[in-house]
Amino acid sequence: MKRLFVGGQVYDTETHSFRQVQLLTEGDRIAALTDGMPESDERIDCGGSWIIPGMVDVHTHGRAGYDFCTIPADKMEEILLSYAKAGTTCLFPTLASATPEEWAAAGERIREAAANPPRGARIGGIHWEGRYLSKKRRGAHNEDLLTDPDPTELPVLLGDGQRPVHISVAPELTGSETFIREAVRRGATVGIAHTDCTYEQAMQAIEWGATSFTHTFNCMSPLHHRQPGCVCAAMLADGAYAEFICDGMHTDPAIARLLARTKPKDKLVLITDSMEATGCPDGRYTIGGLPVLVKAGRAVTETDGALAGSTLSLLNGLYNFVRFTGIPLEEAIPYATANPAAMVGIADDVGSLAPGKYADFLILNNKNVPSPVRAVCGGRIL
Repeated sequence: MKRLFVGGQVYDTETHSFRQVQLLTEGDRIAALTDGMPESDERIDCGGSWIIPGMVDVHTHGRAGYDFCTIPADKMEEILLSYAKAGTTCLFPTLASATPEEWAAAGERIREAAANPPRGARIGGIHWEGRYLSKKRRGAHNEDLLTDPDPTELPVLLGDGQRPVHISVAPELTGSETFIREAVRRGATVGIAHTDCTYEQAMQAIEWGATSFTHTFNCMSPLHHRQPGCVCAAMLADGAYAEFICDGMHTDPAIARLLARTKPKDKLVLITDSMEATGCPDGRYTIGGLPVLVKAGRAVTETDGALAGSTLSLLNGLYNFVRFTGIPLEEAIPYATANPAAMVGIADDVGSLAPGKYADFLILNNKNVPSPVRAVCGGRIL
């Protein structure tokens, strides 16, 4: 089926600007961006609304009361619809620390949903964030589940190789070099995460093949003028991506401004690190098997008060970043769309609006307010 979206201001990633063009979809892909009026089966008048790429969240543990480690297969459509209605049209379900058996079962459920997609957001791949982490910088991960990275576990993480995989690792752990090199050789991308590594160790991990820093500033060795730490590496490694949670809780707004000034514009990646309470009332929840208390949207472990992910939607994170930094929305949109897609190797399909890519986009009545009027996922209007 061909649908023609007319009268909208369509975002162009290359020029960081909006253009008044018609957007034609055919099936689940974008067929054309044109000044003309091609034939279509249905015409949708956007009435001057702004059309932007759907958000791409490469680090999210769950929302709508579900965690990807434990969500039943028959609830996958419910959670993916919740993501889409909040503006995220593609995501990497992120698995916190669990037993190898729990990880294997969760990975199979996610791969099955990706292969037979229900309505809602697209599953772009899997992010394994757990187990291979520093006990000192574990954050909300269960210490009893942490271990040194083991290359023999890669077959479970990579599955049949049909879906992209991202793995977070603390590079100072025994066996990290072998693990990172082998994971990258087999097609995965690797992020530096939950680490007490030195600046030198972080830069060494990049030489081994790591290409990103997981939730920069959080759960990593901090910046000090005599011990620059992992944070300094994240800001100075121009070729590596830096994930960033922009909820005003994980970091002060001034840190958003610092990162915006230090990272190349194509390497800054907004994420949510959202947990199951996202989109739900305050109360008691869990992450990685640990009890979590959510109050006023702030999620902390009940045992030690550590931040336990966020209750952030990525579209809200994008608008927070604009507000905190003063950067125009047109400049910031790639931080939550094209950049994360490039970080995990799916930019040929999602992250920007171009012929041949999936028809994943949001229609906004007011580009200054983070509330999509409609979300379109694979050509389906939600």
